[in-house]
Amino acid sequence: MNADKLPPHLQPGERVVLFDGVCKLCNGWVKFLIRHDRRRRLRLASVQSPQGQAILAWFDLPTERFETMAYVEDGELFVRSTAVLRIVAQLPWPWRALAWLRLVPRPLRDWCYDRIALNRYRLFGRYDSCLLPDPDHERRFLHG
Repeated sequence: MNADKLPPHLQPGERVVLFDGVCKLCNGWVKFLIRHDRRRRLRLASVQSPQGQAILAWFDLPTERFETMAYVEDGELFVRSTAVLRIVAQLPWPWRALAWLRLVPRPLRDWCYDRIALNRYRLFGRYDSCLLPDPDHERRFLHG
């Protein structure tokens, strides 16, 4: 893909997971990805970070309140259940096997996704501010 058509802060071929940095569930997901993405295919950015805000704005997505996870692969944006399934497809077995759920109709997948996403703070809690990555994981995150 032409670098001119990529969102800011992304290089050709990069895959980026945008997540809510104050959500405890989302931070647990990021820790899971760091642990299982042994080939380091995925980069990470919280939607509250300058990099996350720039990517959201590039795709004309809300920057003040963001209710879903987003995934950017080759300059293309995926959200909700499709984002999750595209992400797990990048992981090793057995996690990659979850990608078969893409056979479930997207409206049903997204309905299930939305039930969790819209209640994530109530169900799992939230942090007062974004957590900083561990020094050994910092290179996994996008920087300016």
